[in-house]
Amino acid sequence: MKKALVFSFLLLASGTTHSFSQSMDSTIAPVSALTFSGYAELYYVQDLSQPQAQERPGFLYNHKRNREVNVNLAFLKAAYANERVRANLAIQVGTYAQYNYAAEQPLLRNIYEANAGVKLTKNRELWLDAGVFTSHIGFESAISKDCWALTRSMLAENSPYYLAGAKLTYNTPNGKWTLLGSVLNGWQRINRLPGYTKPAFSTQVQFKPSTKITLNWSAFLGADRPDSLHETRFFNNFYAILNPTGKLGLTLGFDIGADRKPVIGERQRAGSGHYVWYSPVMIARYATSSRSYVAARVEYYADRNGVIISTGTANGFQTSGYSVNYDYAVLPNAVWRIEYRLLRSKDAIFTHTAAVASRTNQALTTSLAISF
Repeated sequence: MKKALVFSFLLLASGTTHSFSQSMDSTIAPVSALTFSGYAELYYVQDLSQPQAQERPGFLYNHKRNREVNVNLAFLKAAYANERVRANLAIQVGTYAQYNYAAEQPLLRNIYEANAGVKLTKNRELWLDAGVFTSHIGFESAISKDCWALTRSMLAENSPYYLAGAKLTYNTPNGKWTLLGSVLNGWQRINRLPGYTKPAFSTQVQFKPSTKITLNWSAFLGADRPDSLHETRFFNNFYAILNPTGKLGLTLGFDIGADRKPVIGERQRAGSGHYVWYSPVMIARYATSSRSYVAARVEYYADRNGVIISTGTANGFQTSGYSVNYDYAVLPNAVWRIEYRLLRSKDAIFTHTAAVASRTNQALTTSLAISF
């Protein structure tokens, strides 16, 4: 952790003048051939329900440490691009990498991006890329500065933040449509899961009829269990972003997924079929000035069978969430934020003390994010 803090302060002290792209998909070619950029977010969380806990609840992966100043995500990135070739390499540190990449080999946990691509046609925006990418699934990324709410929604925290494999991307000449198809190592996997030998697939269809409307559908087909269980996961992510740069903006999102129930030999267990989970979310943001925003979020996550979030309780994971945050741009490339968040579950899944559990959790989070 000391190394992470040292690294982040070096980032903050850097005097580089290279610009930082706020796009979630950083494979879009920059103007110059070789660019360097970086990002750092320092944060502090006060869990009001668990003041003595060291960590936030297990289904959260960003802003994870409680009652300590820490680094959520910091990275340095090099990007190369010309008319027909592009490549990205970003090395990361922070608690986001510590917790979200825990299943990866130690040497891979510091990779935020590592990919290369080639343009397949001279006159069309058709690209083939391979490597480790930020995920195209969902409207939120690990870069808090790009997201309307300070913390990530339960929907985002429990779907892929990164993907590894190869993808084919096509952008129409009018810039309104993006079509993507990919072959992946698995559900947020750089290393393939032991015992899982089949490929996974993902798609994206995005439509931008104007600068004020973005409509997106992303899907995943694969598994996150060994082949012997004969499970198949089909997951869909839908979202609409309305008036993102105006005075008042609205984001509507909905995830729904299904895993086939486990099998033993050739026969399924009792209650054959699929386990289904889903999550709706709505975020409204209002510009209070040219340098500040307020945003409010309402969300719900239902996973009764513990496919994604296991609780071991009678009703599984059925949790609603409410948050409000205030953002202020200290500088054009630096944003200070503060957020209050309330989570309320059907079962008592939040630990208040070593012996007492509760149905609710409250927390205050503040952060300073800088890009360069």
